[in-house]
Amino acid sequence: MFHVNPEPGAQIHSTDPFAAPAAQRSPVRRLRGRLAAPVTLWTAPGPAGLTVSSTLVAEGEPDRLLGLVDPESDLWAAVEEAGRFAVAPLGPQHRQLADRFAGLFPSPGGLFALDAWTETPYGPVPADAGGWAGCRLDTAREYGWGLLVEATIESVDLPRDTSPLLHYRGRYHDLPA
Repeated sequence: MFHVNPEPGAQIHSTDPFAAPAAQRSPVRRLRGRLAAPVTLWTAPGPAGLTVSSTLVAEGEPDRLLGLVDPESDLWAAVEEAGRFAVAPLGPQHRQLADRFAGLFPSPGGLFALDAWTETPYGPVPADAGGWAGCRLDTAREYGWGLLVEATIESVDLPRDTSPLLHYRGRYHDLPA
């Protein structure tokens, strides 16, 4: 008798069978994996969206937001056209949403078909997000294999304090609020 996954959560392989051998992995990619990063959702009118873990907020006059995005993404095309976008920090309850917008999880009916959304002038944001920022695009330029986006923060809405979702060494991690 053939038996698969005898215990809940059991896996056939304890490691990724498609991963490159350790000696062939990029040391820079390994370094990046060791830097914990916030998981955010960037959205724009259209709507379009993308999970982004390379986001930085810089206080000042004016307040700024920087991030690295895929220049070939639907999000970038929508941001470039609209000149504005929303950024929402995601929480532990958003793991599947983050994977959908990263292209790692199926999205029957489209990326925005599931979940509840709040419409903003900058793009839709998850209704249960702990907050979001509305940003005006200032500049973008090629940076590494991505596009460094620089924006001015025009609006911030922080309705509730929530726990953040972090990305570290290829996996999501929760951090208590």
